[in-house]
Amino acid sequence: MEDMPSRSELHHDDQKGNGPKGKGPKKSHTVRNTILIIIAVLLVGTGAFAARTYFNARNAANTVFKSSGIKKSRNTSAVLNGKKPVSILLLGTDTGALGRDYKGRTDTIILATINPKTKTTTLMSLPRDSEVAVSGFEQDFPTKLNAAYAYGSAGTTITTIQKWLNVPIDYYALINMGGMKKVVNEIGGVDITPIRTFTYEGYHYTKGVKTHMNGDKALQYSRMRYDDPLGDYGRQQRQRQLITAILSESTSASNLLKQDFLQSLAKQTRTDLTFGNLTSLFSNYRGATKNVVSDHAQGTGKMISGQSFEVVSQSEKQRVTNVLRKSLNLKSATTGEKFANQN
Repeated sequence: MEDMPSRSELHHDDQKGNGPKGKGPKKSHTVRNTILIIIAVLLVGTGAFAARTYFNARNAANTVFKSSGIKKSRNTSAVLNGKKPVSILLLGTDTGALGRDYKGRTDTIILATINPKTKTTTLMSLPRDSEVAVSGFEQDFPTKLNAAYAYGSAGTTITTIQKWLNVPIDYYALINMGGMKKVVNEIGGVDITPIRTFTYEGYHYTKGVKTHMNGDKALQYSRMRYDDPLGDYGRQQRQRQLITAILSESTSASNLLKQDFLQSLAKQTRTDLTFGNLTSLFSNYRGATKNVVSDHAQGTGKMISGQSFEVVSQSEKQRVTNVLRKSLNLKSATTGEKFANQN
């Protein structure tokens, strides 16, 4: 496990739901969005390997690899080798490079399941302000889900969600703002039909009008939160919309394998998928990215000990667990741990 952040680092958000315990001025957070299949495309490619391309991709994969530091809940190699449905936790960090001293929290938390048999990818957004007990730090309950990464990085986030939902997480992928923008720009932009009309950071978006967006415009589209009547749930919906748009473009973009692009992206990305894992994903799972199902866990806003949380009821958690386990071809099971504030 990495060094623990200070309590001030963990608790430097405001009371409007921007982090775990503590007070402070409202701070704007940049959302990073991607899906691991995109990384597989970036690192593996869309056609036959030339020697130079292969080595560029392998070297980039070695650079971005970082173990979660935990024992997986199931044999992940057997899952991939058996071409069974796989789960990947997608995390987007707050501002700053991944090598910074303070590693921050995860503003974007999406559990993706990829089922090669049904050829379906499910994107399940989890509210960043969800009330949870962080695995290994239960004494600090209640804590917000997005603080789990600050407590103990990807491994702690994985174990927290597994206990919370009773769903196995096979791998994780972490990316920051710079990585997402690079991906969108490198594939020539994405086409998105905005789900509402708004202006944000100098860009205007019109509901129902299909728009071609470059990296920055797409990022800002997924970033806006405070002016959305649905709040963070509206932002989650736009995040999933952006990921789907990237998926539809990325599989045919051969320029993603340029050495300078791979090297620059490696600075923005971390994952515990090896180059061999990525090769298996691309070879056996890419067909599942053609059909993307978008969903989210719905919570209820509650003030607890002076903080704003999203409390996901036990019945809603069970629904989410059912959706995810079914998408992984797993038997039905009771959802995870129940907390005092859940119905």
